[in-house]
Amino acid sequence: MTEKLISGDVVSQHNTRESCWIIVHGNVYDVTEFLDDHPGGSKIILKYAGKDATEEYDPIHPPDAITRHLPKEKHLGKVDPGSVTKVVKEVTEEELARQERVKNRPSLDEILNLHDFEAIAKETLPAKAWAYYSSAADDEITNRENHLAYQRIWFRPRVMRDVSKVDWSTTILGHKSSMPVYITATALGKLGHPEGEVLLTRAAAKHGIIQMIPTLASCSFDEIVDAAKPGQVQFMQLYVNQDREITKRLVQHAEKRGVKGLFITVDAPQLGRREKDMRQKFEADTNVQIGTNVDRSQGAARAISSFIDPGLKWSEIPWFKSITKMPIILKGVQCWEDALLALETGCQGIVLSNHGGRQLDTSRSGIEVLEEVVTKFKERGLWPCPHFEIYVDGGVRRATDVLKAVALGATAVGVGRPFLYAYSAYGQEGIDKALQILHDEMEMNMRLLGARTISEVVPEMVDARHLSSHSAPPSDELYLGNYDRLRRAAIKAKL
Repeated sequence: MTEKLISGDVVSQHNTRESCWIIVHGNVYDVTEFLDDHPGGSKIILKYAGKDATEEYDPIHPPDAITRHLPKEKHLGKVDPGSVTKVVKEVTEEELARQERVKNRPSLDEILNLHDFEAIAKETLPAKAWAYYSSAADDEITNRENHLAYQRIWFRPRVMRDVSKVDWSTTILGHKSSMPVYITATALGKLGHPEGEVLLTRAAAKHGIIQMIPTLASCSFDEIVDAAKPGQVQFMQLYVNQDREITKRLVQHAEKRGVKGLFITVDAPQLGRREKDMRQKFEADTNVQIGTNVDRSQGAARAISSFIDPGLKWSEIPWFKSITKMPIILKGVQCWEDALLALETGCQGIVLSNHGGRQLDTSRSGIEVLEEVVTKFKERGLWPCPHFEIYVDGGVRRATDVLKAVALGATAVGVGRPFLYAYSAYGQEGIDKALQILHDEMEMNMRLLGARTISEVVPEMVDARHLSSHSAPPSDELYLGNYDRLRRAAIKAKL
């Protein structure tokens, strides 16, 4: 029996708070009772009441979000495609100019480093996407410090070591990786490209590295796992939901699907003020997890994160260990005292991270915290520790950054934004090129450093004495932008 199609005219009549239907991917849903449960409130849904919301929905929702969160009886059926009035979006002058810049991108052959991808993404991404990806907390001091800190570490290379052959492969939680780099979790991948995070999955398989699947991905978790090659290793990043049953279900589903590591984010009891993002007054959200309402004027970050539990505490580590056999890594540790607690509570590792500078501004860089943690662990006879791995993320743009972190004790580093920028600007070929650039840089710099294997990248190869010096912190751009500079004597202009 042929399913009866719903006319677009019928759908258009349900365009109020009292009766709100929307169309997503050719299916009609009654979302009336869901309006007040929507993480970002009802405004954005009502904007598309009685209309096709697919174009707005797709970039920032997993494809199965609406089917998972709406009761079956609210799935009303398929719409008659010939009867649907398309929502006409106004193409602004700014958008036309952006599209022209996309056409005029340099070829990939002209992209020489990860900085280049960011430069092109800045010019070609839609404003909301750029604001979300690039924003950081408050004055963005930490965001800039994350990269600048690496420049306070100097190499002490060794020579005449026969570096005809160099091998920069390693293991992460016992799993092979072609280099000490993994793709760290970043949210809302479809803001930059319609295919989203699966682009990273394919690139990770091709280049032999590990992808961390984000809680707040635009693609569904299963879509990302399904895109992996047989035997491909993936980790999962977890924001802990206030409803522990939801958390338990997510974790155990991930383990069942073959995920090999659980990275619990611990530095986000509340989202930081990311003012570039907030100025965009983001009107969309993700329904990866359902939580409480937030002020829509607070930008994308807050709109998608209201479910995160600010009450997470150390005493809950045993509960996590009871629901999964996956190794547990705490992501967002920022001092040696908490690193020690992670070791003592039986975690298998930590990520020294400040959330890409998006949380507490003027917190220290992960690479600086790494030096502190390893020093304190050595003082207590706890380092090296074979069953406890330390990772760093934030600010990595060169293979030299990776090697500095490895020399100071990191097993691997996480790279996030640069890979987003690479595929946002150039799609699958972009992320492939970005990873190839890192491989090429690793080979060259291993030779120049005098290290034939990763195990030969040792602390003696770096001078980090000035790493913790903050005498010249990154400039305060907002303050300096407002400062009325003093004038000096000057030659008078001729009349």
